[in-house]
Amino acid sequence: MADLGGRRRRAFIGSFTAAGGPGIVAATVDPVSGALTVLGSVNGVPDPSYLALSATGGTLYAVSETADGAVAAYRVTGDVPEQTGPPVPVGGSGPTHLSVFDGHVLTANYGSGSVTAVPVRADGTLARVASGVLRHTGSGPHTRRQQGPHAHQVQPDPSGRWAVSVDLGTDSVRVCALRDGSPVLHREHALRPGSGPRHLAFHPGGGHAYVVNELTPTVTVCRWDASEGSLKPLSEAAVLPGAPAGDAYPSGLVVSPDGRFVWTATRGEDVLSVFAVEGAGETLRLIGTVPCAGIWPRAVAESGGFLYVANERSGDVTWFSLDPATGLPRRGGSVAVPAASCVVLDRPALP
Repeated sequence: MADLGGRRRRAFIGSFTAAGGPGIVAATVDPVSGALTVLGSVNGVPDPSYLALSATGGTLYAVSETADGAVAAYRVTGDVPEQTGPPVPVGGSGPTHLSVFDGHVLTANYGSGSVTAVPVRADGTLARVASGVLRHTGSGPHTRRQQGPHAHQVQPDPSGRWAVSVDLGTDSVRVCALRDGSPVLHREHALRPGSGPRHLAFHPGGGHAYVVNELTPTVTVCRWDASEGSLKPLSEAAVLPGAPAGDAYPSGLVVSPDGRFVWTATRGEDVLSVFAVEGAGETLRLIGTVPCAGIWPRAVAESGGFLYVANERSGDVTWFSLDPATGLPRRGGSVAVPAASCVVLDRPALP
């Protein structure tokens, strides 16, 4: 079993407790097969739908995707994480994503259309939020889904200087910095009206970003300038080889560590799409799609040459080995996790 500073390599799986999920599930990761073996679970907050690890891997953070949104911290000890204290309110509703940035945990609050910065103490625990909330404004042409802002994701850029938030309701990506513990808007970049951007991932080269769109089954290719904190949309690539039978609902997006491939998940079709990255990052070419081996793939993660998929409605996490030449996934196995919503993994052990 792989080891990280004396610890077995781990995966952590979020779930929706309101739909029967067990909370946060901990599993070991086999370094040869990619297989997950469940160790146990902890049910400390309702609906811990998205998780993030600290830079050292010693602390795990979880949103509580509820109307009274909150975030909680866990020490990664023993077989399952240990909650360090009560959840901290984020001053926004329905947080769907979080990340660690500049001494804070940032949450993207879908229901209220806002981003919150929660201070992190030296020991990894969370302090109460003072005024660290940035409220988005705007709407989009989709009458049912875009009546107002819906922040769906927030994360640091590769330079570590900026926080980038993706808003499904306003068809835009916002670039922010922290000032006195509060997110401050630097620039807002418009994407195609009605596209419904959901998640963004950066190319490891640092000069490009890819945005998966939920309301149209596409990925927007963007040029990223870290010196200016600016994002420029260049083109869109379809995630499916033909028109979907109904609403497609693309969800997760991940870029390979070497920058050669991009993978997306589409819930309405229950497939994974594989793109080749060409033109130094500026072009995506759809190689093909494969079944996700579950129902309603909500999130994907890549680590150690394997792809992991959280299938919310079939209640499992599947893993795939990745062909290093083509990027095509080959199913390896699965573990049962009711209402699975995301997977995060420790960094691979160094050779």
